[in-house]
Amino acid sequence: MRLVTANRNNRSFVGVVDEQITYVVDLQNAERAMSGATDIPSSLIDCILQGETFVGKVRIIEDWALNHRDKAYYYQPEDVKLLAPIPRPLKNVLCVGKNYAEHAIEMGSPADIPEHIMMFTKAPTTVIGHNEIILHHEEITNQLDYEGELAVVIGKMGRGITKEEALDYVFGYTIINDITARDIQSRHKQFYLGKSLDASCPMGPFVAHKSIMPNPNFLNLVTKVNGETRQSGNTEQFIFNIETIISTISQGMTIEPGDIIATGTPAGVGKGFKPPKFLRKGDVVEISIDGLGTLRNTIQK
Repeated sequence: MRLVTANRNNRSFVGVVDEQITYVVDLQNAERAMSGATDIPSSLIDCILQGETFVGKVRIIEDWALNHRDKAYYYQPEDVKLLAPIPRPLKNVLCVGKNYAEHAIEMGSPADIPEHIMMFTKAPTTVIGHNEIILHHEEITNQLDYEGELAVVIGKMGRGITKEEALDYVFGYTIINDITARDIQSRHKQFYLGKSLDASCPMGPFVAHKSIMPNPNFLNLVTKVNGETRQSGNTEQFIFNIETIISTISQGMTIEPGDIIATGTPAGVGKGFKPPKFLRKGDVVEISIDGLGTLRNTIQK
């Protein structure tokens, strides 16, 4: 089950797609056609709040819709605009820094490999969707960089969560590009400003439910810029796995449905090259993760 937030004829809706996005099923319209009424929310966060009731209902609606394929609810991808799965998070996006040893080294030295989880956040206003434009912000930065990451979408509220039960709190997974202004990050000696430029958090193209992602700690991740492979890693290289991340965050802070946690980026960011390969106007960045498709965005020209 892969879920999107999409817009068609100025109406936003939650839909279901296949991995290659060869179709988009409008869940509200499909349920209405199937049963005469619908209680599917228009917001993915509100859908997540319905828990397993929503998940079970989606499976039924998707099966029915794929057997009928009426144009009232079964769309071609070019007929809709995909938004970020969660277009406006209720909180800042939680991010793990330096969670791959080789990335920590390329950004400094072996001494920079963290002993404890490093956390920062990105503002909700950073979030954009698949195929949307990443703003260049040339008036304030000339060191715009990419970071391909697996992101966790939380499915239920919890605090003081153990590692053993951590994955029970996950709803699903998506891709995030943690666009970063390296010069701003360095100048201010912290991450928030350099990580929170408008349109600096592409997300999507969909959220894959955890039921089809049995081992999130073993997923290939590849980032390409203009077709050139820059990052190639696997989440088995995490310093801190997903269970540890969720447990650590939750020890003193309540996590809630719809919270998003970006889990860190592998080696190969622009700053790590000699000379650096920062993003330029018109560059196309593509991030692919097993089971999560490809998130594609272009830098503002």
